[in-house]
Amino acid sequence: MRWLELKLPPPIAGLAVAAMMWGATRLVPGAGFELPAHRTIALLFALAGAFIDFAGLVSFRRARTTINPLRPQASSTLVTSGIYRYTRNPMYLGMLAMLIAWGFWLSNALAIATSVLFVAWMNRFQIAPEERVLSGLFGQAFADYTRRVRRWL
Repeated sequence: MRWLELKLPPPIAGLAVAAMMWGATRLVPGAGFELPAHRTIALLFALAGAFIDFAGLVSFRRARTTINPLRPQASSTLVTSGIYRYTRNPMYLGMLAMLIAWGFWLSNALAIATSVLFVAWMNRFQIAPEERVLSGLFGQAFADYTRRVRRWL
């Protein structure tokens, strides 16, 4: 299934999973839950996700390297500063937090659990191929970075 690698822009993958989450709430309403603060929790997750995502974008812009996730071979710099000291994929982590926010907004446990599909897709079809390219571009510096900093958190 290598033909799927680096083909689907991550925001599109996120939107597809968000649609599946919405569908899960319709298909399995019994997985719904009542939590008085569910909208507040959703807002906090969404804000955290947006902040994490934005911090990743800022770090890439400061390093003057590509933010195009479909062309990692165009990377000119290995970014290891800023939020990249804590996670190798803050933009994807931010999207995941926003998906979890959506699940809380929908008040459905199955919807929240469905966000795991985003992680699985990203790990297999986006992050693993990116890491192969970055390893080729940055060699030992990238290997050292992967030992210091986790893929997600």
